[in-house]
Formats: sequence, C-alpha cells, structure tokens
Amino acid sequence: MKNLFFLFLIIYSSLIFAQNGAIVSESKTAQIELNEEFSNPETTILEPEDFNDFHGLEFYPIDKKFIVEAKFVRTPNEKPFLMPTTTERLPEYVKYGEAHFTIDGKDFVLNLFKSIQPYEEPGYEDYLFLPFTDLTSGDGSYGGGRFLDQRIPEGDTIIIDFNKAYNPYCAYSARYSCPIPPKENDLLIRIEAGVKAFGKH
Repeated sequence: MKNLFFLFLIIYSSLIFAQNGAIVSESKTAQIELNEEFSNPETTILEPEDFNDFHGLEFYPIDKKFIVEAKFVRTPNEKPFLMPTTTERLPEYVKYGEAHFTIDGKDFVLNLFKSIQPYEEPGYEDYLFLPFTDLTSGDGSYGGGRFLDQRIPEGDTIIIDFNKAYNPYCAYSARYSCPIPPKENDLLIRIEAGVKAFGKH
C-alpha cells in the first residue's frame, strides 16, 4: 500500500512538473516572438536610429508567481466609454469583466475591456484588452503601464500570465497613440514580470 502511495506521488509530481514546464515554455515563446517582431526590419515599430543599435528587448526573469488563475466575473450591464490615450484619439471600449486573483497573499482585481469597434482581422472576436500599471511603472518598467492580450474564457476562470506583459507602442515611438490604463487597473504590487522599460542606446 505504501509503495502505491509513493508511486502515485511520483506520477502526480511528474504531471505537475510537466504542466509547470509547459506554462513557462509558453511564456518564453511569447517573449521570443515579441523580440523577433522588433528585430525584423519589416515588422519593427522602432525608429531607424533605435533599430540600428537594437539588441533585443529586456525582460524580467520568468516567474511562475506571476502566472495566476483568476476568478472571472462578467459585467454585462456596463456602458461603453471613451478611453483616454496619449493623443487626442478616444477609442470606445466597454468593461467586459473583472479578474479577481491573489499574489503573495494579497487580493487584486483587474478590469478587462472589449473594443466596441470590431477588429478588421479575423480571429479577434473574443479578444479582451487588459492594460495595467503597477509599482514597477516608471521604476523598471515603462511608466505609462503595460498591456496584456486575453481571450474571453468559456468558464469563470481566466489565466493571466504577467510574463507576457508588453509595452504600448508609444513606449518606443511618439508616432503612436496608446490607451492609458485606467486608475482602477493600478496594482499596488511590483509586477516584476514581462518586458522592462525600453532603454535607448
């Protein structure tokens, strides 16, 4: 009986290890793809003078602590609003739901938004926009906050991987207009995950 217990423990531990490994691998893949986009002269949004000296984006070390399973609460009765940006552009969004999660024993809530304007490219019908700021904003990461791409979950949970957090385009060039994260999406914790502030060399 004892041998069966230890066998079960080994199998269970192996499954958890494999699952964690797959999650971390997915985080790493997202960062590699982002760097490839910036390193390719055909897809980069960097200014020519920055691209010439570009050696890759800087990321915080991947940390499983910042991959959270959040409770997803839909908010169907919200009214559309105009989200402020770094320019006069005012895209229209609606609050679609809330993500409730815990990091280091502290409870947090982030609002997720859906664009009122349909995306031209197919495949974005279930896309949700998650902008946020945290205590690294302006102190390690871009001061204007960072973004996450999410999909509408089927159930009442949603996985948020802060290791995939990326900068808005205006962090690299003033040519772009970027949404400003709402104050209610300011996290009072250092999210030391995802892309760091862009340093011009």
